[in-house]
Amino acid sequence: MDHAQQIEKQHHFQVYNRFPVTIERGSGAKVWDTNNVEYIDLLAGIAVNNLGHSHPAIVEAIKNQAEKLLHVSNFYYTEAQSEFIERLSYLSGLERVFLCNSGLEAMEGTLKLARKWGHVHGKTGNVISLTNGFHGRSLASITLSKPNYQEGFAPLPSGFIQSPFNDYETLLEVIDDQIIAIAFELIQGNSGVNVADKDFVKKVRALCDEKNILMIIDEVQTGVARTGKFWCYEHYGIKPDIVAAAKALAGGIPIGAIMAKEEVASVLGHGNHGTTFGGNPFACVVGNACLKTIQKENLTEQAAEKGDYMMKLIKDKTAGNDKVLDVRGMGLMIGVELSIPGRPVVERMFEQRVLSNAAGGNVLRIVPPIVISQIEIQQAVDVLITSL
Repeated sequence: MDHAQQIEKQHHFQVYNRFPVTIERGSGAKVWDTNNVEYIDLLAGIAVNNLGHSHPAIVEAIKNQAEKLLHVSNFYYTEAQSEFIERLSYLSGLERVFLCNSGLEAMEGTLKLARKWGHVHGKTGNVISLTNGFHGRSLASITLSKPNYQEGFAPLPSGFIQSPFNDYETLLEVIDDQIIAIAFELIQGNSGVNVADKDFVKKVRALCDEKNILMIIDEVQTGVARTGKFWCYEHYGIKPDIVAAAKALAGGIPIGAIMAKEEVASVLGHGNHGTTFGGNPFACVVGNACLKTIQKENLTEQAAEKGDYMMKLIKDKTAGNDKVLDVRGMGLMIGVELSIPGRPVVERMFEQRVLSNAAGGNVLRIVPPIVISQIEIQQAVDVLITSL
C-alpha cells in the first residue's frame, strides 16, 4: 500500500471498493500507475473519458481557458455557455437547456421540472421509474433506483413508484390520469447493461402522448456517442420530453445538462431553479471542444463500428464457454453476462493490466474510450478470455 492509499484509508469516507493501484497519468485508452505500469482502460472513468485520456483538444481547451476565465456565476452571460447550450439543443432536438455539474444534479433537476409541470397541469401523482435502474445517490434519485441503493436511508421521499423494466402490460396497471412522468434508462449500466426493447420504448412514448405524461430519459451514461448514436434514444426513433446528461459531455471535466421541450421548460421562471457552478465558462469551453472533436473525428461512427467488432470478437472467442451466458449492448457499451460472479474475473483482468468493472453482480461492463484501437481491443479481449 503506497502513501496515497494509506492517506485514503485514514481520511476518506470508506465508500469505495478501490483496486490497489494509484493511477498517475493517461493517454488514449491507456493509463499508467505510479510505478509506470501500463494498463488498458475498459472503464473510461465509468463512461466519462469517451475521447480518451489527455486528448490534445481537451488539453488545449483547458490550458487556454484557465488563463482567461474560470467562473463568474449565472448572473452574467458568457460566450462559452451560449455556444454550448446551442450545440446541445441542436444535438438533442430539444429547445431548452439547463446546465449543472453532474448526472445526479441533472436527474434531480428533471424531477423538479416534472413536479412543477405537473402542478401547472393539475397533476399531483407519481413519477414512475423502472426496476433495476440507477439514477444517482441523492434521496430522490435512490427512490427511483434499485432497492439495494435505498437500504438504510428511510424514510424516502413519497411520490415515486416503480414498474418492471421492459414490461408494458404491468406498466399499464399503474397508469392513471395523475401520473406526471415516466423516467428510465434505455440501457441500464449499473444493473448489467440491460437494453430496453424497442417495442416497449415506442409503446411508452405513445402512452405518454396519449395520457399527457412526460417521458424522461436518463442519458447520463449512454449519451455523447457512447452507443453509436450521439444519444441512445436515437436508436429508438423517439423524442423524449426531458433528457438528463453528464459524464462524457466535457471530456472528463464535471458538467451536467437537462434538455427539455419548450412547453415543458417554460413552467420554470426566475428563481425556480439555479446553480452556482453549473455552466461555468471553464467547463463549457472544454465541453465545446469535446463536442467539436466528436464530430471532427467521427467518434459516433467509431463507437458503432468498434462496438460491433468487439462484441463479435467476444462472442466468437466465448462460443461454447458455459461461463458466458450473453453478450449484449450498443456501440461501446457492452455487457458480458456470466454464470459466475463478475468481480473475481475483473480482479484477474486487473492482474493482467486491463481495467474493467462488474455490474449487476455477474456482468462485465465494458465502456472503453471510443478512441481505443483495434489492437487494444484484441489485447483486452484476450485478457478477458484468459481471466475467465
